[in-house]
Amino acid sequence: MTYDGMKILVTGADGFIGSHLTEALANAGARVTALALYNSFDSHGWLDDLPEPTRGRLMLIRGDVRDAAFVARIVQGQHLVFHLAALIAIPHSYAAAQSYVETNVLGTLNVLEAARQYGTERVVHTSTSEVYGTAQTMPIAETHPLQGQSPYSASKIGADMMAEAFARSFGLPVVTLRPFNTFGPRQSERAIIPTIIRQALDPTCEAIMVGDTTPVRDLTYVDDTVAAFMVAGSAPGIEFGRPYNAGSGKAVTVADLIEIIRGLTGTTKPVRRDELRMRPANSEVRALLADSSRLQRETGWRPRTALSEGLEKTIAWWRGRIGAGRVRRQKDFIT
Repeated sequence: MTYDGMKILVTGADGFIGSHLTEALANAGARVTALALYNSFDSHGWLDDLPEPTRGRLMLIRGDVRDAAFVARIVQGQHLVFHLAALIAIPHSYAAAQSYVETNVLGTLNVLEAARQYGTERVVHTSTSEVYGTAQTMPIAETHPLQGQSPYSASKIGADMMAEAFARSFGLPVVTLRPFNTFGPRQSERAIIPTIIRQALDPTCEAIMVGDTTPVRDLTYVDDTVAAFMVAGSAPGIEFGRPYNAGSGKAVTVADLIEIIRGLTGTTKPVRRDELRMRPANSEVRALLADSSRLQRETGWRPRTALSEGLEKTIAWWRGRIGAGRVRRQKDFIT
């Protein structure tokens, strides 16, 4: 399948991965409707940072996936829907669990219902490696038990099950893509890599403040994650209603990651523990390592970007942000 001329809706297009996917689809010739969460600041999130020729090819709209009637209107007439809209900040999910259910579960239900009503050719639903919780076996295959170790991960499990139910109950052509930890330009400091990089580069920071440095993570550069979305939306042999992992298949501890970034940035700043950045003890996901063989076997997808190469590209982007004074600091982050 080619994306040239296809009518595609991307929910969550204003976010980190969503903006990169939207940009890639537009550059592939797709007719993209890009949904950003409504706000009063006349902003379309990271879409506002896209090159003008690319941004000019998009239909930009604002709204909320919790509104079923609105979702039905924007899904009508689309060939394909990439559903990325979600609340993702794990720390905030401890304080506002209901909002995560409303956006992540009900919002997904609204997208699935609209796709069923209008005969959408395919829906790519976005999951997360957080649904696995701390690994019982590694690498983690899609058959690994699901464990809700935070309200966020529990809401995503609910959304994944809804996608599976619609495939089984109604024959909806929905693919669940389960990216492991993605990093790259445009990612907020809620995530571990940007918070380390910003503090390493920011002259106003005397130290790199982090939480627990013992967890193990599988890190994938955003271009490779976008490529996984693209094949999930186009591969002819993919199986609907089943999840597909997308990860590098390589693991690194947060402690080792910090040292790699310190080396690439040339910083000698000390690393200090910040208790405010710690998750509740039974909520921390200790280890994640992807088995992506199912996606590789059925689509040919493979990650192409080495960790060091991806980090260098991300550091270069942050240098530009800090140099231009375009940095907003955030204390809470996820690993």
